[in-house]
Amino acid sequence: MGDTLNDHRIAYLHEAVRTGSVRAAADALDIAPSAVSRQISLLEQELAVSLIERHKRGVSPTEAGALLLEYYREQRSHQSDVLAKLQEIRGLKRGSINIIMGEGFISDMVSGPIKQFCKKYPEIALVLDLAGTNEVVSAVAADEAEIGLVFNPPVEAKIVSRAVARQPMYAIVGRQFPLLGKAESVTLRELAGYPMALTHLAYGTRQLVEAATLIEKTRLTPTITTNSIAILKHFVKSELGFTLLPLFAVTTELAARELYAIPVRNALLARSEAHLITRTGRQLSTAANRLLQHLSTRMKAFQD
Repeated sequence: MGDTLNDHRIAYLHEAVRTGSVRAAADALDIAPSAVSRQISLLEQELAVSLIERHKRGVSPTEAGALLLEYYREQRSHQSDVLAKLQEIRGLKRGSINIIMGEGFISDMVSGPIKQFCKKYPEIALVLDLAGTNEVVSAVAADEAEIGLVFNPPVEAKIVSRAVARQPMYAIVGRQFPLLGKAESVTLRELAGYPMALTHLAYGTRQLVEAATLIEKTRLTPTITTNSIAILKHFVKSELGFTLLPLFAVTTELAARELYAIPVRNALLARSEAHLITRTGRQLSTAANRLLQHLSTRMKAFQD
């Protein structure tokens, strides 16, 4: 076994595990799969231990591989911390910030807060990626993104919420929806008789809806299940049925009277929350900290 760790080779292992297979890692790195496989094999030889398990669906880390990947992520995090301190020394003139978020935050974020931030700090580059709730939490925990915006996230020790606001879920409907205007609020049982579109179970909105239906012993069977908030909105705009979302996800459409919101009488849906998250213990760059403060005070999602 060698006396040092080869970070260059560990990077190949990290990419293979991150993407799920050697071939996917090769595509991401734009090299031949054999080159990725060889680097991992050489690393295993150097350390005299197996690092990955190969199966039909790709690869997964062994206990030793997981330990090595944890070290690699920590090293990358330390590097980011040093770069953050250097950036602080030179001010907010250059740099980049990686943000990952649920699609429902897009219109709220881009319409005003991001426009203002980019105008004030034109040389700060922003990388904005979309993902489901579970993926957002995982990406922030693994230092693949500095900031995450997520709806009703699961409890995770590696994650800290820097801003939290209660954002109840509403029945989002079109102008011709039969229950619109009939009552001040509706129940899940009343909604169950109408066609609906919902997100996949990897999304906080759907996880919350499933929990709420279990409590009320009501079954909601969506006509359409999707990973796209845009598809949910089009479904409702086309008068095909309703969906369930927090108001910040449809702010623009509500203002334009393209969509309408009906309160839902359900204690669990009323307590749902929007979270602005970072990894526990991570020191953000000056630019990321400034953006974090900007988003927490300017986005509707983080105003109760």
